[in-house]
Amino acid sequence: MSKRSSFLLIVSAVSFLVVVILWNNVTTVIKPGEKGVVFRPFAGGLDKEKQLAQGFHVIAPWNDVFRYDVKVQEATSIMEVLSKNGLTIRLEISYWYRADDTRIGFLHDEIGLNYHEKIVTPALRSATREIIGKYLPEELYSSKREIIEDEMLNRARRTMEGKYINLDDVLIRDVSLPKSLQDAIEKKLKQEQASLEYEFRLEQATKEAERQRIEAEGKAAANNIVGRSLTDAILREKGIIATLKLAESPNSKVVVVGSGKDGLPLILGNN
Repeated sequence: MSKRSSFLLIVSAVSFLVVVILWNNVTTVIKPGEKGVVFRPFAGGLDKEKQLAQGFHVIAPWNDVFRYDVKVQEATSIMEVLSKNGLTIRLEISYWYRADDTRIGFLHDEIGLNYHEKIVTPALRSATREIIGKYLPEELYSSKREIIEDEMLNRARRTMEGKYINLDDVLIRDVSLPKSLQDAIEKKLKQEQASLEYEFRLEQATKEAERQRIEAEGKAAANNIVGRSLTDAILREKGIIATLKLAESPNSKVVVVGSGKDGLPLILGNN
């Protein structure tokens, strides 16, 4: 082997060894659901406008890459808050949030990777205390629960506005009250349900009575019309027709002409 060949072999081996050692420093992979931002200490610092998309990237070994999870994430928070009447309520809330994947550079520059602890959690806690303080404990068990959740969501969103974070939804998962108060609320709700059921039955009975009244008035009006239309002449004619049909039947009978009421024939059977 010539000296030149030996030299090239040594250079290749050293180059390969350097690449192996520095591989993790000159390459990066952005996984699905992630975005990356690059900090270039010798070329303007943090690149806030451009994000690294999913896939394989080659970077200078002196640059740093910061990865952000931009998928929707769920978190829960348990806290004690005061209601409108000053009672302590223990709440468990769930919320869904995600980083704005078009503004990752600004999020990293102004807040950082721990944006959930610095922004999201304090905003949700503050909104929860403020909104729950406007309501009575029993209202958390009523139809107002959804209204309360919407108010908490909107209040937290206003706090987080301009922070490059999206808050998708807030739900109250559990409400814990002193047992005596919880029993009293449940009793009140049962009474309200019974009252609503009684009102419904009363309304149905009223409607049924009205229906019967209208039906009776209709029948009375119909009978009145029929009664006015039945003159003596019409009744006599119908009686004659009925008598003739009866006389034509095969049953044995005795017909006395002119002996019935109003001069109608009187029909006597075998009995």
